[in-house]
Amino acid sequence: MPTVKHPGLGQWLAAPGNPIPGFVLCAGEEYLVQKAVDQINTRVMDNTGPECSLETLDGRMTSMGDVIEQVSTFSFLGGKLVLVRHTPMFAVKTGAGEVSYSEKDLNRLSEVVETGIPEGHFLVMTADSLDRRRKIVKTLEKTGLIVDCTVPQGARKADLDDQRQILQDIAKPILARSNKTMDPAAFSDLVDRTGFNPALFAQNLDKLVAYTGDRTTLSRTDVGTLIQRDKKDPIFSLTNAMMEKNTGQALFYLSSLLKDGFHVLQILKAFENLVRRMLIVKAFMLDFSQTHPHLRVDGMNFNLFKQQIMPAIIAHDQAARDQAETFVKDLVIAPNPNNPYPVFQTVEKSTRFSLNELRNALISLGDLDFALKSSSITAQAAIEQFVMIFCQKGGPHHAA
Repeated sequence: MPTVKHPGLGQWLAAPGNPIPGFVLCAGEEYLVQKAVDQINTRVMDNTGPECSLETLDGRMTSMGDVIEQVSTFSFLGGKLVLVRHTPMFAVKTGAGEVSYSEKDLNRLSEVVETGIPEGHFLVMTADSLDRRRKIVKTLEKTGLIVDCTVPQGARKADLDDQRQILQDIAKPILARSNKTMDPAAFSDLVDRTGFNPALFAQNLDKLVAYTGDRTTLSRTDVGTLIQRDKKDPIFSLTNAMMEKNTGQALFYLSSLLKDGFHVLQILKAFENLVRRMLIVKAFMLDFSQTHPHLRVDGMNFNLFKQQIMPAIIAHDQAARDQAETFVKDLVIAPNPNNPYPVFQTVEKSTRFSLNELRNALISLGDLDFALKSSSITAQAAIEQFVMIFCQKGGPHHAA
């Protein structure tokens, strides 16, 4: 069966002669994936009736063996739909404590799909990305269905136009349900305040629909009155998006900062502080892992982090104060040890980066700072390029 792009899924499902196959993969942007899953589930339940059971699994914590066992085990009720969310189907690197799929795992999945999932059983998997170069994609397309929910995350005009079209597609049914329309200027303002965040965009549009009551048109004034940009937007949201390697959000917040008058050197300094802090955290965690080989850091929950790692971080910070009081701010991991959760989050997000990535990022920032001060390069283009390289998943220096 062919790959179906998310806007055309409804039409594909409505066409005669398109039964839901035993395997469906919905891959790409999370909000669009959820909408696709809802349509698939509705179609399956309509066809099989209330006797079809639903099993939901977290793909980040469920091995391929357990997935196959679930879809192969017969239900007492009859039919069965197994939904596996956030599978590491194409993940270059998984998070701490999460499972990963080897080539052997993917081959096992291919064999199950090709030989046939039991009649009346359905396996629906979601993934955060779709790599069409992988052999598994061509295999799954033959007997399964792939719903492509990917969205270009770049800053080129074509990419931004695609993102805008998707938001327009999301807005149409929300407005139609209430017989409302929206001024083009109001739509543009809402996009500017939300960025390309389909879930937040839909949530804000629902608020506007409720706010306008009996009025049939949503205006720019309505958007300005009701929808406020996140107060944490300026620097925190930008650096947080970069720590999560979320290219689209990072570029949105960068553009927002520049529009609001932030100087490019201010942003560059924030990047430098971020990379230096993550370097310290990464170096500390590598040293901690070597001195505590019996303690598994990957997948550690917050309570265990407080008990096992936070005391070592506090000791590290005290040593930094004792040895280099002049530069202590740059060397401290937990400025407020009474609030360890932000430290836990930073440690967790540092697993997305290798020491080489962070080291090379710091060197690149130094080169960029020099270039901006001594040449006529386009500042916005240069800093956007840095963001895209920094957020690249599985970059050239990641494995080292």
